[in-house]
Amino acid sequence: MAAGRQDQLKLGAFLYPTGHHVAAWRHPEAQADAGVNFTHYKQLAHTAERGKFDLLFMADSVGTRGAPSEQESLSRTATRYVAQFEPITLLSGLAAATEHIGLVATASTTYNEPYHIARKFASLDHISGGRAAWNLVTSSNAEEAHNFGRDSHVAHADRYARAREFAQVVTGLWDTWEDDAFGRDKEAGRFYDPDKQHLLNHRGKHFSVRGPLNVARSPQGHPVVVQAGSSEAGKALAAESAEVIFTAQLTLADAQEFYGDVKDRLGSFGRHPDSLKIMPGIFPVVGRTESEAREKFELLQSLVHPTVGLQLLAGMAGGVDLAQSAGRTRSAGHPGNRGQQEPAVFVAGSGAPRKPDDPAALPARGRCARALADRRHAGADCRRDRSTFPRARRRRLQRDAAFHAGRAGRCGRTADPGTAAPWPFPQGI
Repeated sequence: MAAGRQDQLKLGAFLYPTGHHVAAWRHPEAQADAGVNFTHYKQLAHTAERGKFDLLFMADSVGTRGAPSEQESLSRTATRYVAQFEPITLLSGLAAATEHIGLVATASTTYNEPYHIARKFASLDHISGGRAAWNLVTSSNAEEAHNFGRDSHVAHADRYARAREFAQVVTGLWDTWEDDAFGRDKEAGRFYDPDKQHLLNHRGKHFSVRGPLNVARSPQGHPVVVQAGSSEAGKALAAESAEVIFTAQLTLADAQEFYGDVKDRLGSFGRHPDSLKIMPGIFPVVGRTESEAREKFELLQSLVHPTVGLQLLAGMAGGVDLAQSAGRTRSAGHPGNRGQQEPAVFVAGSGAPRKPDDPAALPARGRCARALADRRHAGADCRRDRSTFPRARRRRLQRDAAFHAGRAGRCGRTADPGTAAPWPFPQGI
């Protein structure tokens, strides 16, 4: 019998302010201001650390997702980077509130400069005691261009060419100082050894950076580099530069193909397959039973505003204006609809179909949501009201994190299940 794997599963908590579901912020128990609520993030970080998670993962964009013309839909969501902390600032605060968990912040190579990124992540690595990681990405959000003096977004190929050189400059700056460069010898009056400082003197197509970095070599030497691209250029960048790659594939077959493809690319860069961890994303809805979990999901679905739903479908349909198309749909009484039945929903145990607008056709939790919405519409203050929701239905929704997990290569770590797990990449992998 073949020997089993001796490595461990790596777990990351991908924290999006009010949850990854587009309507999660409307859940009665959701922390609606989560994006700018540090106490909220601190509680999540403590929970993840108690649960032996290896890392917290923060996405980011330096602009909202959605054009000004999409404000009607954008104003009804909390998942388009409209109101949330800058992640490096947030993780610096969480570093002081945690002890073991890794801290991964996203920073784009498209609308940043290498020196800024090298300095910020070296600082975070010092503040956290060696738990910092940089999610190296290019900007996919075209709206960001308008915040940086551009009328149009950088082309995809140009973004990745810049990203490759960007990564080389950042890691070069992290090597400015040798580990023992700062002797701080008070007697001799020598703060650092000038022979242990190395100027980068980089000149390339996109950047000219002399150095030195004005942050001492950090505890990891190089903070861990994470990558989250799934395009051909993204996979090539990950194979060359990253130590962890986060990906969200929709089928097992796609995930297996992605895994094999990325691992096969490592050899061309002189890397061993185990030098890159692949962490696939999942969106769990948790319940003590499957039916309870399905009820939770049905409630979330019932909270999607029609305008938001149409916008999402329009995006999937290539930009078709479904809102206007819906306005042109014939009414039920239109002559062309004679002889056609309106759609019906069968409710389990009822033995009869019900119309979609019949509250009884909604799942139980959906009916609760509808009742609460009706009361709000009537002017009732329902912020602390629980009367609409039976006690048995007030179990807290697992709303605030989509966890991504992956089988990792050997990391040289074994953890006592009764102790807090340390940051799994103490040497930068």
